[in-house]
Amino acid sequence: MAVDELASRLNRRLRIGAGEPEDVSDDERCHREHGNNAGPELSAQLQRRSDLSDEAGAGERQQPPCRRVFNPYTEFKEFTRKQIKDMEKMFREYDAGKDGYIDLMELKRMMEKLGAPQTHLGLKNMIKEVDEDFDGKLSFREFLLIFRKAAAGELQEDSGLHALARLSEIDVSIEGVKGAKSFFEAKVQAINHGSRFEQEIKAEQEEKKKQAEDKEQRKAAFKELQSAFKP
Repeated sequence: MAVDELASRLNRRLRIGAGEPEDVSDDERCHREHGNNAGPELSAQLQRRSDLSDEAGAGERQQPPCRRVFNPYTEFKEFTRKQIKDMEKMFREYDAGKDGYIDLMELKRMMEKLGAPQTHLGLKNMIKEVDEDFDGKLSFREFLLIFRKAAAGELQEDSGLHALARLSEIDVSIEGVKGAKSFFEAKVQAINHGSRFEQEIKAEQEEKKKQAEDKEQRKAAFKELQSAFKP
């Protein structure tokens, strides 16, 4: 609705509420009571309110969407930390845009490098099979779903996703709690998974500690060599 039309309607309602005849023209009433400036003043006020409303609406629209926090180690318990890290390394390698996604062209280059090139339609079907948010590209979580499906035997042998999982050199043959046949078996596997998880973290920490010690030793040896050449 135009601002002038809205102003006219509001003026008409005010006049009816005051008992004024409705058949008096706006021009006649404007000249009689306020002169020619009443309409533009009210229009300016209404325009200002409209602008403020639009700004508030724009601010609401610009708010970022709420995103769920994703932890691959807790959500994909059937994989070891090493497996997940290997998958993450592979994902980052082919995420050429470094935007946290593998799009159609990046997936195309990945499949070509793996030695299993796909048609344009084949690539779209690969993404579609694990594209939970329907954005036409693969997030890291959706990338992990490929290997989950491969480990569970849910991929067709002639599919592009099966070729990706098979040629990636990432071993996903170990199944976790989801592959258990009974409650007690699942309980045992859950305990084993927790113990294995702790052992992997401990091994990583020991490896980092060893690397730090080696670095300090190299620095000390370099300083000693430098002092030997000083006069």
